Amino acid sequence: MGRKKKLKAIENVHISDIAAEGKSVAKVDNMVIFVQKVVPGDVVDIQVIKKRRNYLEAIPTKFHKYSEDRQEPICSHFGPCGGCKWQNLKYEKQLVYKQKQVVDAFERIGKIEIPELIPILASPKTEYYRNKMGFTFSNNRWLTTEEIAAEDESTVLDKRGLGFHLPGRWDKILDIEKCYLQRDPSNRIREAIKDYGMMHNLPFFDLRDQEGFLRLMTTRIANTNDIMLIIQFYENREKEIKDMMEYLKAEFPEITSLNYVINPKGNDTIYDLDVINYSGHPYIVEEMEGLSFRVGPKSFFQTNSTQAYNLYCIARDFADASKDDVLYDLYTGTGTIALFMARSVKEVIGIESVAGAIEDAHINAKLNDIQNAKFYVGDMKNLFNDKFLASQSKPDVIITDPPRAGMHEDVCKMLLKIQCPKIVYVSCNPATQARDIAILSSKYKLEKIQPVDMFPHTTHVENVALLTLK
Repeated sequence: MGRKKKLKAIENVHISDIAAEGKSVAKVDNMVIFVQKVVPGDVVDIQVIKKRRNYLEAIPTKFHKYSEDRQEPICSHFGPCGGCKWQNLKYEKQLVYKQKQVVDAFERIGKIEIPELIPILASPKTEYYRNKMGFTFSNNRWLTTEEIAAEDESTVLDKRGLGFHLPGRWDKILDIEKCYLQRDPSNRIREAIKDYGMMHNLPFFDLRDQEGFLRLMTTRIANTNDIMLIIQFYENREKEIKDMMEYLKAEFPEITSLNYVINPKGNDTIYDLDVINYSGHPYIVEEMEGLSFRVGPKSFFQTNSTQAYNLYCIARDFADASKDDVLYDLYTGTGTIALFMARSVKEVIGIESVAGAIEDAHINAKLNDIQNAKFYVGDMKNLFNDKFLASQSKPDVIITDPPRAGMHEDVCKMLLKIQCPKIVYVSCNPATQARDIAILSSKYKLEKIQPVDMFPHTTHVENVALLTLK
């Protein structure tokens, strides 16, 4: 058997750009190279780690020049943690590359000319902006090189941890000391739970062997200061669960919704499980422009509450609906956009595939005394058909906010058939949005787009597009 060919090192490489998914790019001899942990403007020596047909992947081994666009990351976990990959890039430059990502998706993927591009809307907060965080327990956390070197026969490290999955490693958890994504008491709650579990020798979850007791915790902090905590236990140990819940109830009286779940499944999702409300309300409340939204343990709500309001305002401005209009809200979730728009139109019709979300939508409509909103549950491509449309008022405006995969082709075909005068397309994935709008372009004209930054220090970007019937 021949030796595996050694991958080459390259010196003095200039990092020139950022491509899709936030990968930094260099070009050497017309070969595209994606380089980790660098920013445009850096000059580095690199080691190639993967060779593909049309590109290479590499890591930096030496920096000759640091980019003027760099900044010092504030988080001690930057690097191993995959959560805030752009924390070393100045925020104003993050916005430039996010807007470029949207433009590239439309021009290169969709082959669509953008008639009007409204500059990206920056997030008012770049730290502590998330209202929801999840942390995983592990009995075999990721160890640093220094920790591995220090461990010998006389030194046994405590490998229990509570934090995030390492990028590309479902079985390794990075233990988190402080996270800058969610405001306090998030960090204090997480540390207290970890310390309690260690002190009482409660088994942290084994991700490989699927055994243990403490599995996952989720914190939600609303803009009303309501706080929800959900603990996932792998086993139903009644005494240990009660003791822990009583401890958290006493230690953190500010928690307004304390819950737990018994989850013996092979994944962490709780949508098909019973959530036990131990104390407080089984929900928290978010507020937006005088509207109240109950958010339960299984509810979806935009993760950046402040920027979500700005996003919905843009969608409302693009829709420019009147009091005589009928508005459809496709992929309505818990009805947030639908209810936000209800006061501006004659009637709102929301469609969503998750039954629990539609239950929340009905509750929120009643909570806000909104009587002109109707909600239906069903798979979008199956429910949104001729029969459904025949039973409803014809739409004057359609807002669609699908998941990252975008709209099913059958939904796009139905939109072409309906020929609604205006479509406002809200997307968390400009690539699939551009693909779908290319399909709709046979009958619709793209009028304008506006990117919105919901997740600072990450490569993710939202985008709102207005389409009008030709």
